[in-house]
Amino acid sequence: MPPVSASPARLLASELVNAVLLEGRSLTQTLADLRSRKGFLDPRNLAAAQSLAYGTLRQAGRLHFFIQALAGRPLAPDTLLGPLMVGLHELDNQISPAYAAVNETVAVVAHQTPRARGFANAILRNFQRRRDELVQQAEADPQARWNFPAWWLARLEGAYPDAWQDIVETLNGHPPMTLRVNRRRADIDDFADTLAQAGLACRRTGPEALTLEHPVPVSELSGFPEGLVSVQDLGAQMAAPLLDCADGMRVLDACAAPGGKTAHLLERHDLDLLALDKDPQRLAQVTEGLTRLGLRAAIQACDAAATDTWWDGRPFDRILLDAPCTASGVVRRHPDGKWLKRAEDMQQLAREQTRLLEALWPLLKPGGKILYATCSLFPAENQDQITAFLARHGDAHLDPAGFPEPCDGGGPCQLLPGQDMDGFFYARLLKP
Repeated sequence: MPPVSASPARLLASELVNAVLLEGRSLTQTLADLRSRKGFLDPRNLAAAQSLAYGTLRQAGRLHFFIQALAGRPLAPDTLLGPLMVGLHELDNQISPAYAAVNETVAVVAHQTPRARGFANAILRNFQRRRDELVQQAEADPQARWNFPAWWLARLEGAYPDAWQDIVETLNGHPPMTLRVNRRRADIDDFADTLAQAGLACRRTGPEALTLEHPVPVSELSGFPEGLVSVQDLGAQMAAPLLDCADGMRVLDACAAPGGKTAHLLERHDLDLLALDKDPQRLAQVTEGLTRLGLRAAIQACDAAATDTWWDGRPFDRILLDAPCTASGVVRRHPDGKWLKRAEDMQQLAREQTRLLEALWPLLKPGGKILYATCSLFPAENQDQITAFLARHGDAHLDPAGFPEPCDGGGPCQLLPGQDMDGFFYARLLKP
């Protein structure tokens, strides 16, 4: 029988997994790099690779446990990790016929490291024989059972002793696909009818939000290129109304990329808005999004906390600080995040959040408001941060009025991930 050729999708998926677990690179950036290989990658292969890589990383704790049990020693070379994890993911979840998963995974290994072909074949065949035994053993290992690092589980259990298991199970699932209808260009009920006519069932989940029953590629969304609609999680869509803007206000979006909240603010109100971000490449996404939606803002690449480099001395009516964080509330959307972050990263990020809050508070007008937001579940980045800020600033007061129903009518508000939204935290501070 002639050797099986290496599947392009499996090759790419292995590359993506290795980029995250061995090189510490994000899936988002690695996928962007792959898409830049114009004329080289078939979009269908890249889409299949993305699906395999996301599924593999959602279950990386379990898959790594299997490899350790089956190999009994460190992998040599370590680049075998990607193809073996992808192959085991396929076998464990019966994504494709077992013979195809084994043969094509071995082909990927042979393509990359020919001398390891026999080793890979033995690992996969042994898994088939011992699967029930290994699955039972994995249940006794917290990282393998829950597919989260041990430090992450400990912090979730400490913060949510009665809910942490439900949170973890939710974060290991697939995220909803929620749309934000551009109220300047479309009526939400009319757009829901357009989706229905295209065979896309949806539910009204917010003032401008429609959640699809089944996610689809953006290319299948009628009206997307024309700026009628954007993709934005329902929890993220709460930021714009919570900032409590009115037409004509001077507004700062301090950490704007990739720009979903920026665009939502401008869809709701005519604002003098300045959008900042430290990353010029990610800031380009803000410009692209606003152009597609027919919106305008001043955009500048800079460190928002280094106010002497960009501020013109005119205070702001409103400031949105969507602060950098562990992104612990959105890992079902970004499953690489739980393996890229370390316990010590949370302390570093908390210091950055404090630095930004301290730098931006003086830029707010009397009577102005700052909305502090994260996509985190950890109190150290959320409630603890706000409690400490209020203790340092006697001129700062919580403004809980008008918080939506999931926040029980008041703030600060910790949103937990659920069927319709990711995990977010919001606190609004008023300067008298």
